[in-house]
Amino acid sequence: MSEPIQQKEESSISRRRFIAGAATASAAAALPVELCAQVAGSDAIKVGLIGLGGRGSGAIVQNLTASDSAKLVAVADAFQDKIDGGGNRAAGLPKVQEQLEKLGKSSQIDVPKSRQYAGFDGYKGVIDESDLVVIATPPGFRPLHFEYAVQQGKHVFMEKPVCVDAWGFNKVIEAAKQADAKQLKVVVGLQRHYQNVYLEAFKKVHEEKLIGEVRGGQVWWNGTRPWIVERQPGWTEMEYQMRNWYHFNWLCGDHISEQHVHNIDVMNWFVSGDSVMGGHPVVAQGMGGRAGTEPRSVGEIFDHHYVEFRYGAEFGGAVMNSQCRHIKGTWQQIAEEIHGTEGILHLASGRITDLKGNVKWQHRAPRDGGDPNPYQVEHDHLHKCIRENLAQNDAYFGAKSSFTSTLGRLATYSGQEVKWDDAVNSNFTIMPKEYDMNAEAPVKPGPDGNYEIAIPGQWKLPWA
Repeated sequence: MSEPIQQKEESSISRRRFIAGAATASAAAALPVELCAQVAGSDAIKVGLIGLGGRGSGAIVQNLTASDSAKLVAVADAFQDKIDGGGNRAAGLPKVQEQLEKLGKSSQIDVPKSRQYAGFDGYKGVIDESDLVVIATPPGFRPLHFEYAVQQGKHVFMEKPVCVDAWGFNKVIEAAKQADAKQLKVVVGLQRHYQNVYLEAFKKVHEEKLIGEVRGGQVWWNGTRPWIVERQPGWTEMEYQMRNWYHFNWLCGDHISEQHVHNIDVMNWFVSGDSVMGGHPVVAQGMGGRAGTEPRSVGEIFDHHYVEFRYGAEFGGAVMNSQCRHIKGTWQQIAEEIHGTEGILHLASGRITDLKGNVKWQHRAPRDGGDPNPYQVEHDHLHKCIRENLAQNDAYFGAKSSFTSTLGRLATYSGQEVKWDDAVNSNFTIMPKEYDMNAEAPVKPGPDGNYEIAIPGQWKLPWA
């Protein structure tokens, strides 16, 4: 999903040392021979793509641009017409080919029909063929795909959010540990971690202490709903939900996850001061609903959420407020603001002010071309880490930020105060029991064609 560019417990000493230093010779010796060769940069890197929507089609071009030795060798999508382009000029394999030709990189794609996989299990074929996999499927599938990629010893770029329920969160965290053990490199598409203004601001806050102690703040994703897919004759309920995935929680996690996770991630990052493991709140409560500007026949997600996240004593008991909305004609804002005892960080404008509004720091982009595109930088960094065998694993903070957004959804749907530990330990899942276009979908419309919308005070927490 494209957007405007504005924008402790696991944190052990041994983990920090692993991230900070080079891998040991004994660990390298345990790697497969072909993986050692990739890490050393001596062989071409075979890249696979799972998910050929607009984000996947863009991400794979950025990934191939990051390294002349990378070659796209396999692709997968739930639908063959999505692979073929399906009338969507912004997506599909033809669009990828067109973009690579414009960049003079047509030699970096070799995807015959035999390596184009359609269907729910297509991801296995791609991962088996690849050294590095780009995962850009609907979010609900990412834990499964990440887990399999790690099991097969593959490096990973995966889009955000990386989970939509506790089952997915726990699966990603466990796979992240296995990725560390295998020295696999993992980058998550929370690109603010690769954006100059955020990186500089983080140093100003946590090294130079320009805002004093972090006490709280506000993050926003207020915009408009990006797209709706109309139901077509002959589609099963499962196919409709798969094609209209943004509007169903088991696939997208609601827009508090699919879009607002970017801002929530910044909130966790700056409150915790941990760029590797990240942090998370201990409890959330809030409100939200469906304003009725769109028919209930479209899907089940809310169109507005407001959540109060409270952090534990190790993070100073900070309180952060999160706001997201996609209602036409309303005030729009995509930004983050971090409040401290001695100042305020305004990330949308890249500045720090004191409590009276006087500017203490202002980010200045280089005059010769400006700041680099963070969407490209994250792929550049991934390939650098593969070539030089540098430790890199975004999956921990990616999972925590993704599940923080899920915690927010649980709070707004239920109208209750929801504790992080209760939610994680429940291991609840909202995924279907079977993956097939004719299988039973996790939610169904009523006789009137409308989907049930959560009613705060009546909607029950999954483990209640």
